Order: sequence, then C-alpha cells, then structure tokens
Amino acid sequence: MQLALSPAAQPHADQRSAEILASVRQAFVEKGFDGASMQDLARAAGMSVGNFYRYFPSKAAIISGMITLDLAEIQHDFALIISSPTPMQTLRQMVALRIFEDSHHKDGELWSEIQAAARRSPELGAAAQQMESVITGCFIDVFSAETGLSQKEAAARFSASAAFIMVLFKSAACLNCAQGLDQKELKTMIVRTIHQTLDDVTTSARKA
Repeated sequence: MQLALSPAAQPHADQRSAEILASVRQAFVEKGFDGASMQDLARAAGMSVGNFYRYFPSKAAIISGMITLDLAEIQHDFALIISSPTPMQTLRQMVALRIFEDSHHKDGELWSEIQAAARRSPELGAAAQQMESVITGCFIDVFSAETGLSQKEAAARFSASAAFIMVLFKSAACLNCAQGLDQKELKTMIVRTIHQTLDDVTTSARKA
C-alpha cells in the first residue's frame, strides 16, 4: 500500500510528477499513444518500471496528469487575458500565437491520438471531455468580461461560438495530416475564421 505524502513532501512529489510528464510527453510524440509502452515511458523518464508505476500506474493516469498540468497553464493564460484592459484583443493575440507556434503542432499530434483513444476508454473520454468543458468555460469568461454580460447570459448566448473556436483550434493542431498543402495558409485561414467568430460575439452583444 502506498503511504500518503506529508504536506511538506507534496510539493516535491508534484514537481517530480511534472518532470516525468514532460519526459513521457516526448515519448508519446515519437512513438504514438498506443505505440509507447509503459516500459518506453519509464525509460524516457529515466526510471525503473517499478518506480514509474508508483507515480503513474496506467496510461490513463498519465493522461489525467497531463490534462491537469495543461489546464493549469491554460487557466493561467486566460486569467491574464481577462485581467487585461482589452480581453478580446488579448485573446486574439494569444490564439494566433499558439496556433503558429511549433509546440502547438506537436501537441496536436499527441492530442489527436488521445482523442481517438478516448473513444475506446470511458475514463479517458471523461478526462478529455472535462478538459474541453473547462476551456470552453474560459472562453465564456472572456466573452463575459468583454461584453459586460453575466457569465450565465454569456454562456447561454455564446457557448456554440466557444465550442466552434475549440474545433478550429484543434484543427490547426492537426494540420500535419494535410500533406501537400500550404499549412501556413491554412492556419492563417483558421485564425481569420476565429477572428470572425469573435467579431460576431462582440457585434451580437452590442446589438442586445
């Protein structure tokens, strides 16, 4: 039986878990979600398999940890957006930056595989759904801050817009499959469509 960590030991354990997740993320990118064995992941983290299992007993536990870390980063970014003098403009800049950066492309490949695995695993499916729900809520928070609408009203009016932006954002991350096409131009089109959707949100709120 694994003993509970004391409060003093917990920050160290959290930091170690984050380091392990950073290592195995690259292994997933190189070998694929299904192709990377737990032995491969332990090797990438520089650990014995037995010690690795103490931190992450399954791939589902690894994905849960990755989602927790990614959501913490995303929520931090959105907190900065909402606290800025111009939330919608800051959101536009963040979206364009993330879509064009290389790490978004690499993560997109990984999350595409995870989404496919989530369709076969209820546990992964619930975790992926939770992540999308939280991010959609972050978009709603920005819309509320920009338009002056309550969060409840912004959610009622603009949840579909937030979900559509999520679809576009994920599509940009998966453009590695678009062989022979101008990926930069496709990303430019995706960013333009996101901007148009944000324009519709602002315009709709002003007409109300």
